[in-house]
Amino acid sequence: MLRSLLFALAIGTAGSAHAQTAPSASDIASYTGLHLAAHEGDVEEINRLIAAGADVDIRDRSQRTPAHVAAFASHDDALIALANGGADMNAFENRVYDVLTIAAVADDPKMVSLAMELGNAPDLITSVYDGTALIAAAHLGHHDVVARLVEGGAPLDHINNLAWTALIEAVVLGDGGADHIKTVQILVDAGADKSIGDRDGVTPLQHATSRGYAEMVEILK
Repeated sequence: MLRSLLFALAIGTAGSAHAQTAPSASDIASYTGLHLAAHEGDVEEINRLIAAGADVDIRDRSQRTPAHVAAFASHDDALIALANGGADMNAFENRVYDVLTIAAVADDPKMVSLAMELGNAPDLITSVYDGTALIAAAHLGHHDVVARLVEGGAPLDHINNLAWTALIEAVVLGDGGADHIKTVQILVDAGADKSIGDRDGVTPLQHATSRGYAEMVEILK
């Protein structure tokens, strides 16, 4: 009984793992300089401010850099301009998210690839769950993002502080539907270790079997 309660609590907690905080209306109203230009995708203004000596990694009250703001707003060209101006592509905001994980959670495959091209490392340990961008994307069934992260060299078998890998999260936190099935297939095809269990030793196959996820079971056998 206790184990079941703890498992349910873990699922409920992990369910909010993707609950990043985008700039609020009040944040945006307070923005000036590079934060405002990043939010608006104003590349010309970004370049002008950087040339004038603006701090390209200046932080807002939630420790977001302009690069984080550009990622939340899905402004690819703004992110490129910031990176070309020396922005730290591996910086974390106050919830321990980087540009790559922000893009992964937003299901923005193009920005995921772009972030890695601009120097955002795919193996950073992100979020309070000590996860990765790949785990966040697998959790949500964002299979196109998962594919790009795998191609970019993201660690397949990282274990977060819930004792779950990306493969386990795709099963345990997924709905067994097409998106999560594709996610599982991509991870397995890439060589994710199917034998790694959770903290109780329960493997992805056993989780899929207990949930009646027949297509996942076939992939994981």
